[in-house]
Amino acid sequence: MRTDLSPTLERILRDTRKEIESDLGQESLKRVKQKMTDAPPLNSFHRALAGGNALIAEIKECSPSQGAMRRENFAEALPAYQKSPVVKAISVLTSWHHFGSRMKVTMMQAVKEQAGKPVLRKDFIIDEYQVYQARAYGADAILLMANVVTPEEMKRLSSVAFELGMDVLFETHKAAEIEMLPENARIVGINCRNFEGGFLKNFGFARFVRRFSKTDRSVDLDRFGYVDKVPGHFLKIAESGVSPGNCAKVMAGGFQAALVGTSLLTDDRGVVAALKDFEVALRFRGG
Repeated sequence: MRTDLSPTLERILRDTRKEIESDLGQESLKRVKQKMTDAPPLNSFHRALAGGNALIAEIKECSPSQGAMRRENFAEALPAYQKSPVVKAISVLTSWHHFGSRMKVTMMQAVKEQAGKPVLRKDFIIDEYQVYQARAYGADAILLMANVVTPEEMKRLSSVAFELGMDVLFETHKAAEIEMLPENARIVGINCRNFEGGFLKNFGFARFVRRFSKTDRSVDLDRFGYVDKVPGHFLKIAESGVSPGNCAKVMAGGFQAALVGTSLLTDDRGVVAALKDFEVALRFRGG
């Protein structure tokens, strides 16, 4: 684990360890490895996104920064993602302490069984158990955060994922973290979320802020600027803060895909309408 973690990340990772302990108490590593033999076939995350102008659409009940997602949007998300031509992969949060009581690996498994598209396990992955568990429950890719694990841990955890046939989205938050990535990394994300200042902890207050301000104060879009420092062979993913209004501009900066969740799951018109806006933006960008 990194030793320079912000108080926000330290709090989240304490909860992550509790989640791992809880899962281990119900299902041992040995049992999880046995379960992998019955896991759904892999669907290449990298190949799905390589064509560009793609969305990775997210499923979550709530977020620490923006509070609860719109209930109707959460319910309609998966069928909408299945039908959308620009949604090439689906991200499922599996940290139930911070993203909703139902957001567990069983939710990811259900999404995988229905989606027909690659599924990313989006979590604070710090232990090999989580990697094996991801494959056993149907993940095609996992997320590894360079501001959470050390380069050695990142190499070890990604090696397990690669051995199991999964892809890895290596998330960075500053240009210097690109140098931390393993030599065989192929997919890099730039997350413009600010983990240093802390999240809004009160969901009621978060909803109040969201109602009167469309600005997510926990993101800094200027962070996307170091995409030009990412070597050309990487598949580049923009994470957090991407909306229909800025999507075309963000993607034109050098990204092949964007990971979007809150802008879809909080839209008052519903997920389908929000996705239509993204489709228009990406079509305009693609000419």
